[in-house]
Amino acid sequence: MELFRIKKDIPFMRHALVFNVISLATFLLAVFFLFHRGLHLSVEFTGGTVMEVTYSEAPQLEQLRSALGKAGYVDAQVQAFGSSRDIMIRVPNRQAENSNAVSVKVMDTLASVQGPKADLRRVEFVGPQVGEELASDGAMALLVVILGIVIYLAFRFEWRFAVSAIIANLHDVVIILGCFAFFQWEFSLPVLAAVLAVLGYSVNESVVVFDRVRETFKNSRMRGLEVPQVLDHAITSTISRTIITHGSTQMMVLSMLFFGGPSLHYFAVALTIGICFGIYSSVLVASPLVMWLGVSREQFIKQKVEKEEAVV
Repeated sequence: MELFRIKKDIPFMRHALVFNVISLATFLLAVFFLFHRGLHLSVEFTGGTVMEVTYSEAPQLEQLRSALGKAGYVDAQVQAFGSSRDIMIRVPNRQAENSNAVSVKVMDTLASVQGPKADLRRVEFVGPQVGEELASDGAMALLVVILGIVIYLAFRFEWRFAVSAIIANLHDVVIILGCFAFFQWEFSLPVLAAVLAVLGYSVNESVVVFDRVRETFKNSRMRGLEVPQVLDHAITSTISRTIITHGSTQMMVLSMLFFGGPSLHYFAVALTIGICFGIYSSVLVASPLVMWLGVSREQFIKQKVEKEEAVV
């Protein structure tokens, strides 16, 4: 399915060096902010108090967040789970308060809010050790995904494509993390899930472009094209598909961003950044890297082996 077809190939590779310099500068800035400011980790990673409360009627979450903020719990997370009457509250660790004191103060704050009264169902303390385990498990999951992508692309295409795609995908991941470090947005488990989703999403775009590159190399009618021209043709011929795919995906993500509430806000923000940079990296980072690594037509065309006739 195509919305339109571009008849003349766009010379992307002519400006490949400029695009990659911009990418490198953005990447280095993201790394700088990661080391200079660090990530603003959520309760799941730093430890804190997790409370589950239930109401007879669905409460107004904004009122609860406002009341907790006035009580001194500005970083408290308030979200519905299961149903609109069941609320989960996460409060970060504080040196001067233990979990029991926090739960008492939070319940007193909720009782002061007009509307239905809250019943406490569960209080749980999440220690820093649990947060360290979550961080290490998340890093391990990221590493396994990266290795899986490299192995898949190396078998499906060729090692040059695998190296280019993984560099482009890591470019996307680091920029997402750099944005969260620069703006000090909260980095939570849903955001980690979004980062892992972006890895798979971005590599899908790279696979589509690489597959078209392989088809163009094998096409006997296009044997006169040089490698940059082959890459330009592959990218240009997939632009319509890219607009359809990423446009429809971004519409769904924007609906979560604007209507999903605070619990999905940063998840949608991470996906939005990942989708935008995923398109950029797949087209303007991975493709030039493939060219500079020395991809050629001979790597995809099997040479015919002439059999010698047996001498009687």
